[in-house]
Amino acid sequence: MQVLSDIYRRLFSFFGPQHWWPGDTPFEIAVGAILTQNTNWGNVEKAIQNLRQYQALTPQTLHAMSLQKLAELIRPAGYYNIKAKRLKSFMHCLMNNFHGSLEKMKHRDTASLREMLLSVNGIGPETADSILLYALGKPVFVIDAYTKRVLARHGISEYKRPYEEYQALFHGVLRKEVAFYNEYHALFVKVGKTYCNKQKPQCEGCPLEILLPRSGAHLSKLN
Repeated sequence: MQVLSDIYRRLFSFFGPQHWWPGDTPFEIAVGAILTQNTNWGNVEKAIQNLRQYQALTPQTLHAMSLQKLAELIRPAGYYNIKAKRLKSFMHCLMNNFHGSLEKMKHRDTASLREMLLSVNGIGPETADSILLYALGKPVFVIDAYTKRVLARHGISEYKRPYEEYQALFHGVLRKEVAFYNEYHALFVKVGKTYCNKQKPQCEGCPLEILLPRSGAHLSKLN
């Protein structure tokens, strides 16, 4: 599907490199991927800052910390009791299987790592793939609401198409490189936030407006 390569070139030419995902260490990125569920990144940053100030941004510390204390520290991220349980489940997986080392985790093949992450309570495909790509350097394309919204509004794919089918579109035709997948996903986030808003898309001036014809869905309320 040549159009996917064309979209990337147009977005990169327009926005430039995104230097994404935010995070000082692979572990911090993994934590952020779990905390960002159902909230914006600004709230995640506040929660991570709390963990940093408490000197808790290590697998060992979070694994040993009480659930109540962890929930208190990540309160700014919202759904803090649920997310505390998810973080604890991830720490349990990381400590039991890799002695708390993401470096050791990287040596496992992508397919088995993905299966393991998906077995962790509260980690779905998008979160698992974000950890694989951004924290572990594995070539998997992350599908999020921005990606689905852009493609659906331009008639390339139906919004409610299953996650795995969306991902197969990218894996099937694009080069499998970590840096490329990283940049492309970040560019979808950028154009989604800047132009392809959920309720009121700003089509005028969008870098994809000339490249892609809009479908009848461009004014639809997409989730």
